[in-house]
Amino acid sequence: MIPKKNARILIVDDEKMNLKVLTELLREDYALVLARNGEQALKFARQKPLPDLILLDVVMPEMGGHDVIRQLKEDPLTKDIPVIFVTALSTTGDEEQGLKLGAVDYITKPFSPPIVKMRIHNHLRSVHHHRLLDRLAYLDPLTEIANRRRFDEVLVKELSRAARNSTSLSVGMVDVDFFKQYNDHYGHAMGDRALYQIASALKASLERPGDLVARYGGEEFVLILPETDTPAAGRVADKARLAIENERISHAISSASSHITVSVGTATVHFAERTGEQLRNSGAGMPCEHTVESLMIQADQHLYKAKQNGRNRVWP
Repeated sequence: MIPKKNARILIVDDEKMNLKVLTELLREDYALVLARNGEQALKFARQKPLPDLILLDVVMPEMGGHDVIRQLKEDPLTKDIPVIFVTALSTTGDEEQGLKLGAVDYITKPFSPPIVKMRIHNHLRSVHHHRLLDRLAYLDPLTEIANRRRFDEVLVKELSRAARNSTSLSVGMVDVDFFKQYNDHYGHAMGDRALYQIASALKASLERPGDLVARYGGEEFVLILPETDTPAAGRVADKARLAIENERISHAISSASSHITVSVGTATVHFAERTGEQLRNSGAGMPCEHTVESLMIQADQHLYKAKQNGRNRVWP
């Protein structure tokens, strides 16, 4: 369950008294954001941290609650925020329309404070469960870092962003040196423990929030480094390599070192500035599908070079 004080609720109502009543009812348990009209509601709904729940009045001047929820559901940033209508409109048709527009609940005024609190509690619990399931869907269960599915989605998104902004994007492919021999010698339980330790060290070595480390499969890991050119990618990759070496996980039969080491191949795509006509002709700067594949092929080729040249190194 989301800790109550960490749960953020946006309350939208043009009547000052209604805002006061809901604030007094909920302020002890939740972090509240108040909006007096639809325009403010949309503004505050898009500000981070995003609300966990929105209590929305239906009848407001200029922009009513139905218009607000339509815009919320059309925006990828806010479309998944649950909305509860709180309104004096109490006919079955009103409630049906609200639910059709995407509201998760419909509370009519005057309302019972205990019922309102319980409904909010239940919806926030549902939000928590959905987030937990989403997180698990993108998490590698052994290493507790991002999985291949998460990596694939983030790479496409970051390539598109780099193309739009005419920046560089780098990836790194990380392979544990002589890991099959490690498993054969120490056993798979120790191998699993080593992979967990390696993943943790890789994650700790990345300094920027936008960087990503994921398990690619087996003993392979991958790095996504937005706005990073070739020299910078090499520095980040070498820092990651050293982080693994400094873990000093014994590997008695490795010919690269007496401890577990990794080899890393990096690859970078550079998107140059383009004219408006070029952007229109290329789908607003979106990269072709083969860019993802070619970038990963190049990283894999460079990983092979790192192994060929003695392992425990970064290439290029």
